[in-house]
Amino acid sequence: MSIIQQHSAASLSDAWRTINIDALQEDSSINFDTSTLHPPLPETSESEVRQINAQVRQLLRGGDTEGALRGCLEMPVYNGSDAAKEAHLQTVIEVLQSIKASEMTPMLQRIYGTPGGSECLDVLMKYLYKGMANTASSGGSAPRTPTRVTPQQTGFSQVGGRPGGSSESTGAAMSVLLSWHEKVVEVGGLGSIGRVMTDWRKV
Repeated sequence: MSIIQQHSAASLSDAWRTINIDALQEDSSINFDTSTLHPPLPETSESEVRQINAQVRQLLRGGDTEGALRGCLEMPVYNGSDAAKEAHLQTVIEVLQSIKASEMTPMLQRIYGTPGGSECLDVLMKYLYKGMANTASSGGSAPRTPTRVTPQQTGFSQVGGRPGGSSESTGAAMSVLLSWHEKVVEVGGLGSIGRVMTDWRKV
């Protein structure tokens, strides 16, 4: 076999495709655990979340809606079980729904003007996006079966709610979240959206 034939045979070989170039670079993520780049987050248990939520609801009953909102945002659940994260999300949504529309902007401005206020608004934006995702995904699901049946005077039992009631409640919840999203962007600016999208800490 001539030199030209040998060179052509070597050139046509696809063995070079099996070489992992990243493994040969010292700075490649294959050579070290990328999770070490992030500081460890404290784990939040379900009991701790229940305790936080109880304190928040106590503030709500006392009429301190701003304190309740701050309590939710200053203690987000980053490292916890799915049940703990979902429970805290429901508490945040409950607080948001209890605040009047006329109080949104002044309350956000007060929070934003305090130390750590920008971080609180970013946390709120994270919960708004998660709430929107959950509401959208549950919008087309089948309605839940009622756990209690109400007897009627006619002798029949009223089973299920008014037709369209589930979609109406879903739409109302989405409307609240969108209203808060508008106010957060108005107070904190568009930078909040960018920071939330690129933050590795997820609620």
